[in-house]
Amino acid sequence: MLLRYFYDEKLAQASYLVGCEATGEAIIIDPARNIEQYLTAAEQQGMNIIAAAETHIHADFVSGTCELAVRTGATAYLSDEGDQDWKYQFLHKLNHVLVKDGDTFKIGGITFEVIHTPGHTPEHISFIVTDGGATQPIGIFTGDFVFVGDIGRPDLLEKAAGIQNTADKGAKQMFHSLQRFLKLPDFVQVWPAHGAGSACGKALGAVPSTTVGYEKRANWAFNYNNEAEFVKELLSDQPEPPEYFAEMKRVNKEGPALLSELSAIKRYSPSKKTIENWINDNVPIIDVRSFHEFSRGHIPGTINIPYTLSFTNWAGWFLDYNQPFYVIADETEINGVIHDLHSIGIDTLKGYMHSDILERLEQDGLELQKYEQISSEELKNKMKNDEVYVIDVRNESEYKQGAIPGSRHIMLGTLRDRVHEIPTDKPVVTTCQAGGRAAIATSILQAHGVSNVIHYRGGYNNWEKQHASTKC
Repeated sequence: MLLRYFYDEKLAQASYLVGCEATGEAIIIDPARNIEQYLTAAEQQGMNIIAAAETHIHADFVSGTCELAVRTGATAYLSDEGDQDWKYQFLHKLNHVLVKDGDTFKIGGITFEVIHTPGHTPEHISFIVTDGGATQPIGIFTGDFVFVGDIGRPDLLEKAAGIQNTADKGAKQMFHSLQRFLKLPDFVQVWPAHGAGSACGKALGAVPSTTVGYEKRANWAFNYNNEAEFVKELLSDQPEPPEYFAEMKRVNKEGPALLSELSAIKRYSPSKKTIENWINDNVPIIDVRSFHEFSRGHIPGTINIPYTLSFTNWAGWFLDYNQPFYVIADETEINGVIHDLHSIGIDTLKGYMHSDILERLEQDGLELQKYEQISSEELKNKMKNDEVYVIDVRNESEYKQGAIPGSRHIMLGTLRDRVHEIPTDKPVVTTCQAGGRAAIATSILQAHGVSNVIHYRGGYNNWEKQHASTKC
């Protein structure tokens, strides 16, 4: 048996190629939208991809199952568990097999047994893998069921997709699914769909894989024998789910557009007059430069989402899936930006501008917008004199662990809808953990008419080093 691991750092998403070396046949588990990586790997290994399988309808990235099946003719193995709200609606486009608990199928000499593991979602399944003529399984693909050190969260349907009264029910289902997991032999390897940084859990480990035995001993979820206590712990302190998760559920349920059907992304070099018209018409522009560059000068109304590991997450929070937009990026970054946007189904990018356009626009008379950055000592003095209003844009769980005294918490993802709550009679200072999210917040506030905004570049990490921690 051949096993290849693929990992998207920005999505903290893992997918796998499993191949039978005897027959040269392979399957992709939980494929991402960019299938070229699988086609290249299969060719290098002398494998023919004949199938793809999903553990559930994903909420945090666009699945590549449809793309893979249509492009290659591969058979899609998809869950037939859950009620009618959790059935795939694009099956007419591809060869497929719907599977339920206890079903098995083979890829060459490798056997895949389906086990229904609801909790994260009602239709969630896992795949127990047995190689060749072995009598014991070698591993299990757990999707968003069991992670390294954590388990899938059951509250996403309610918080992100707006499906009421599903969190508690899902948590109870998760408790019972874990009882089945406990019956697996300790030596069975566990291959999850996510790693550290994913919003699909609250304490995911960074190790790519684990074993059933290790999780029994180290995973917090197995410390609870009482269902009620387990449910309470599972639902507490879960991070805020990105706003785009609801859109991903819809896209992956109905079936995404094929990448080959999308229009090519063109480079634009608009005039000062065109830019002014865009500003007046509120045309969305995303600037992916570092916040240091952005603070020194940017087109008024643009949102700064630096091209870092968190770019995909915040793009999903702040971009309208139905509205065309433009990006300011360097040539070395634009292909990655396009790939990352496609990975979460944002297909409305109309074009991009090179960052050197800002210098030309300024020479042509466009007044660029800027903002001030402030140090810990400067912030302390301003707060002492009650000269500023401080907004902390971290997650609620971070804020509860400690915050700058007198700061108000508004989580970054919700800031756009809560700008009206912020007084403007004195300068507004944005802060987060290390400075990155606060910089995005600064651009959002400026874009929504709050002109006197200051960015605290040190964040709470720096504040805590220099001042006593304050619990909130």
